[in-house]
Amino acid sequence: MTAGARRRLALVGDCADCHGLCCVALPFTASADFARSKPAGTPCGHLGADSGCGIHARLRDSGYAGCAVFDCFGAGQRVSQVTFGGRDWREDPGLARRMFAVFPVQRQLHELLWYLTVARSLPAAAPFADRLAPALAETERLVDAEADELLALDVAAHRAGINELLLAVSERARAGLPAARRYRRGADLVGARLRRADLRGANLRGALLLAAELGGADLRRADLIGADLRAADLRGARLDGALFVTQAQLNAARGDEATTVPEGLTRPAHWRAA
Repeated sequence: MTAGARRRLALVGDCADCHGLCCVALPFTASADFARSKPAGTPCGHLGADSGCGIHARLRDSGYAGCAVFDCFGAGQRVSQVTFGGRDWREDPGLARRMFAVFPVQRQLHELLWYLTVARSLPAAAPFADRLAPALAETERLVDAEADELLALDVAAHRAGINELLLAVSERARAGLPAARRYRRGADLVGARLRRADLRGANLRGALLLAAELGGADLRRADLIGADLRAADLRGARLDGALFVTQAQLNAARGDEATTVPEGLTRPAHWRAA
């Protein structure tokens, strides 16, 4: 595979090289995020024969905000073009079942690659270089593995080991900052009023920040891995330098032109209308 092809199959979803796997393999339940329920392995009614979404330009207005914020981290095209060599799940039921089973495994591995790549870029990661390098190398090896190895992988165990390493890097990066010990992992901050709060170094891993008021807040070096930012107000907030933020988290939140975003991520289009 050429270097250019590998870059395209990296950590950013490319729907043009995927066979609509997220629209078929994954289930969703009728809620504020999805207008209708769909079981796993069943194509969404809006999926076209070309694997494109018929309502992609109006997902939010059509009641599919969950689709608008979903990010496969590039796992979709990896499964379609590498693991299964370009074959389409429509070819036969057996192939479809295997592709649908591999997809969530690959998505978790790609997400871990994202976090490991971010971790290695942090100055605080220097003391952990001898652990980060092999963790990254093994995860890169796994994403290129055959389907049978992926299906047999204990992905939870692999993830647990990497999470321990990421937490160690996070703790070093946040040490000594104002909010480093003020917030606990998984805190329930639904609707919390944190406007203009100094949250530098806060541990917000897995925190519930749904509809939280974070306008103008300083989140530099706050650990946001796994935090639920759906409908969180980030207008004017500082997220440059925040740890482990993903594009999906930004897509789920509300922001504006004054919101700063971490390097490598893009300002969601819907923020301009906020």
